[in-house]
Amino acid sequence: MLSRRRFLAALGAAGLGLAGWRLWPEDGFWHACDPAALPAAFARHELWHRVWEGLDPAQLWDCHVHLLGSGDSGSGCWLNPRMDSPWHPIERLQKAFYLNAACVADMAGMDAAYVERLRALHAAFPQGAKLMLLAFDWHYDENGKRVAALSPFHTPNDYAQRLVRAHPQHFEWIASVHPYRADALAALERAAQSGARAVKWLPAAQGMDPADARCDRFYAALARMKLPLLTHAGHELAVHGGQMQHYGNPLRLRRALDQGVRVIVAHCASLGDGVDLDRGPDGPVVSNFTLFARLMDEPRYARLLYGDLAAVGQLLRAGDNLRTLLTRRDWHARLVYGSDYPLPGVMPIFAPRALAADGFLKPEEAVFLSELRRYNPLLFDFALKRLLVVEGKGFDAAVFASRRVFVVSRRGV
Repeated sequence: MLSRRRFLAALGAAGLGLAGWRLWPEDGFWHACDPAALPAAFARHELWHRVWEGLDPAQLWDCHVHLLGSGDSGSGCWLNPRMDSPWHPIERLQKAFYLNAACVADMAGMDAAYVERLRALHAAFPQGAKLMLLAFDWHYDENGKRVAALSPFHTPNDYAQRLVRAHPQHFEWIASVHPYRADALAALERAAQSGARAVKWLPAAQGMDPADARCDRFYAALARMKLPLLTHAGHELAVHGGQMQHYGNPLRLRRALDQGVRVIVAHCASLGDGVDLDRGPDGPVVSNFTLFARLMDEPRYARLLYGDLAAVGQLLRAGDNLRTLLTRRDWHARLVYGSDYPLPGVMPIFAPRALAADGFLKPEEAVFLSELRRYNPLLFDFALKRLLVVEGKGFDAAVFASRRVFVVSRRGV
């Protein structure tokens, strides 16, 4: 197990782990993209009933669903051409894995294919459950100038909003607005009025420093509108993060928290290390998860700070951090379900049987999950997080009642 993790960490690239693939992937290297409709046997399976037991599906909003496209339909979506370049092999391979995970075979029809696959996968969920589509703003430099070359991809707010209007039974949406933009406040206001449930940032890729004073007006507006900020923290591997990984230090989010912004820390900052800024800019380097835990344990942030569970079942993130998330029952009311789709369909980065060997699953549960993943990676991710247990403790039902975090904010309660 350790050797696999070393392979994954060595190559990075969202933990694709190509150097180690001959030693592992449990369920194959590429997703087979079987039809999303589940065989009838699943509905009769004891584990199928157990994963839904005690939950109200209408409260299940997956808060971390990436919306990607090529722009072929006029959506305004864009993918960095660097991801097709032989000079950037890791990013090129990332793109291949993401498209395969989303079962997109033809770039010419990517916009429609991506959304139709999402709808087909989501149709297997009980009525009322929803997916929260993430818009994604461009990278901006310190002068507020858009830098397409440093942007991994772009998904316009308007596109996410249109999809929600067209498919309200499936989707909600989360806007993305860079705080350095000259029109940042106006864009944020438009998004809020158009039904955005939160704002999404990925600082290392988009180029914003959450601790920068230039964010203050944006934070004041978020607090006034009662919109949560869903922001990546910890090391970023899924897309190109350049030299800005330090922007993912969880302690840089104190500035937002201290201004009353409700902050949802994506992935619970469960990868990489950061400087302990509480001890100064030259403080010791500790794990980002340790810094996240410190913030979670500060009473003044008890009503402001949350963590999302996107990707926490991946091999690179499993282990002690996952064990802590499962056993800290006092945190569970502040943990929020998210899948990080399409990553659950990237085959090499999950290993149910390895999780069973580490004591997080029972062997028969690992078999069930691997079979479920063949058909529906979204259901796989949900079921995985429902079945994870350590020391007799699994995630509380409150974790999966994620709607409360976003609807309460929108109403200003």
